[in-house]
Amino acid sequence: MLALLHTSPVHIPVFEALRDQDHPGLELRHLVHEVLLVRAGREGPAAVAPAVATVLTSAVAEGASAVLCTCSTIGGVAEACAEGLGVPVLRVDRPMAAAAAAVDRIVVVATVRSTLEPTVALIREEAAGRAVELRTLHVEGAWERFEAGDRGGYLDAVAAAVDAVLEADVIVLAQASMADAAARTTTAVPVLSSPRPGLRAAAGAVASGA
Repeated sequence: MLALLHTSPVHIPVFEALRDQDHPGLELRHLVHEVLLVRAGREGPAAVAPAVATVLTSAVAEGASAVLCTCSTIGGVAEACAEGLGVPVLRVDRPMAAAAAAVDRIVVVATVRSTLEPTVALIREEAAGRAVELRTLHVEGAWERFEAGDRGGYLDAVAAAVDAVLEADVIVLAQASMADAAARTTTAVPVLSSPRPGLRAAAGAVASGA
């Protein structure tokens, strides 16, 4: 069984649909803790480490053979809490970051400011010392639309911001909630999102028992 740690319930149908399309038969258990993102945004990701560790420990006790953290802000914290759990803990954006790190000019787009620094750090980690040009873009006002339940307006705002990006080899959508905006863009620049490759990696971890 794969446990997914979310900081918003909107991710549940996204990952259920991806499971049905790509990994039929994979058992998912969704753990939603919205307060983790709120607190991480206010106090920094490290502040939620004890709470994340508690959630992960409970997930393993309830039978999870791997855990996927779908929140980019706290993904690094989740990975760091994995030691001693006995199961893999993956962050959903690592495969996306690895793909982005293969090119030279990368623009990271986010709707929550606290997501930018962890995503940039992850891409630099995946670049393994190779020089890359990294720029960030915060989409002002988009997250407020998300919180108000205006998903269409949220995705349109993200897509508009992406289409305005110039001089990039790849554009990274830093949060899983942004993934569907890729289909609304008109840019010729490749746009990467995290849910599908992240779930693929986690499903592989479950299958291998790694």
